[in-house]
Amino acid sequence: MKRAEISKKLLRVVGRTNGEYGLIKDKDKILLGLSGGKDSLTLAHILKHMQRVAPFDFEFKAVTVSYGMGERFDALKAHCEEYDIPFEVYETEIFSIAQEKIRQNSSFCSFFSRMRRGALYTAALKGGYNKLALGHHLDDAVESFFMNMFYNGTMRSMPPIYKTAKGLYVIRPLIEAREKQLRACAEKNGFPLIGDEMCPSMRFDVKMPYARAQMKEFLNSLEKEYKDVFKYIKTSFKHIHEDTFFDKTRFKI
Repeated sequence: MKRAEISKKLLRVVGRTNGEYGLIKDKDKILLGLSGGKDSLTLAHILKHMQRVAPFDFEFKAVTVSYGMGERFDALKAHCEEYDIPFEVYETEIFSIAQEKIRQNSSFCSFFSRMRRGALYTAALKGGYNKLALGHHLDDAVESFFMNMFYNGTMRSMPPIYKTAKGLYVIRPLIEAREKQLRACAEKNGFPLIGDEMCPSMRFDVKMPYARAQMKEFLNSLEKEYKDVFKYIKTSFKHIHEDTFFDKTRFKI
């Protein structure tokens, strides 16, 4: 069976995250949301590695959501077969629903994100999975934190684990890994990545997600000036003094 080459540093980061937050445990049945991008595909290989070396047993399956617009996932399916990664395509009608719901020149990211996440929740619950694994990394968490602050006036990010109303646990094993580590892993192994060409928004007259692109540029420039900024932001996410802000319900008086 073919195996991907994953750096020891990346494996240590994921192992440390899993140990700290208890993301993957004995007898877990995990559904992995596999978009085919560098993040989720690298996570699929990391989960496969964990199955071989972890002192406990768990199972997982990679599932790719089809938007119902004639996508072909042959290369992704062949890749998963080559590496013995259980894989299936979950068919939906998200594309046709979007044609009715999305207004001309409107923003599309949140809509498709919600629909895709809902499809994954449904697939996981139907399949008897107790956990859904997503490929979000530290850069995603930091970008979301600042976007929520700058555009929504809230202090919010991405937790390593949370529980949905229907009892499904959503886990993010890569949440303390950097995007550049995942990109390097994908490039080193020559993973057959799926890019924007599979995004249904490309078929609509909609606004491009400039806000997140601008946030990436802002954080990139910040990291050039302060090379350890992501390290300290990650540390700050674990040391929250909530009574020092302007929410009077949290004051210690």
